Amino acid sequence: MGVSGVGKSTIARGLAERLGLPFLEGDDFHSPEARAKTARGEAMTDEDRWPWLDRLNAELRSRPGGAVLACSALGQRHRERLLQGLDGVRLVHLTGDPALIRRRMADRKGPAGPELLDSQLATLEPPAGAITVDVAPPVDEVVGHVLDALDREGG
Repeated sequence: MGVSGVGKSTIARGLAERLGLPFLEGDDFHSPEARAKTARGEAMTDEDRWPWLDRLNAELRSRPGGAVLACSALGQRHRERLLQGLDGVRLVHLTGDPALIRRRMADRKGPAGPELLDSQLATLEPPAGAITVDVAPPVDEVVGHVLDALDREGG
């Protein structure tokens, strides 16, 4: 989890591959209206997020063997909704210097542009107990840090 541009999808794909689990792209579960909103540079509201989080929760529940999900889940109330009724979930909070994230957002084609970073940083409530990893190193190194942390925690 983390703000747009932090590398959630890239890191989650790498983790899923290394762990032998399915990868789920959270953005694929947004409604067409929410996608259009972020494409216009508008921040989503909780009313946009609730049905999305419910769809993601249902998808995770349908995968008893586990999965790796790339999802912003910026607020505690969002994570609670997303994870309702699920056990054994490990959160990975990807973080980094806002200037680095802004540069990455400017260089990519994605669901949100750099104009949304400030609102996402303002919305972000870092999760207690999450594995927190800086995304400045190369992708393989970040994935390795997450896997090391999971091993240390017995996961």
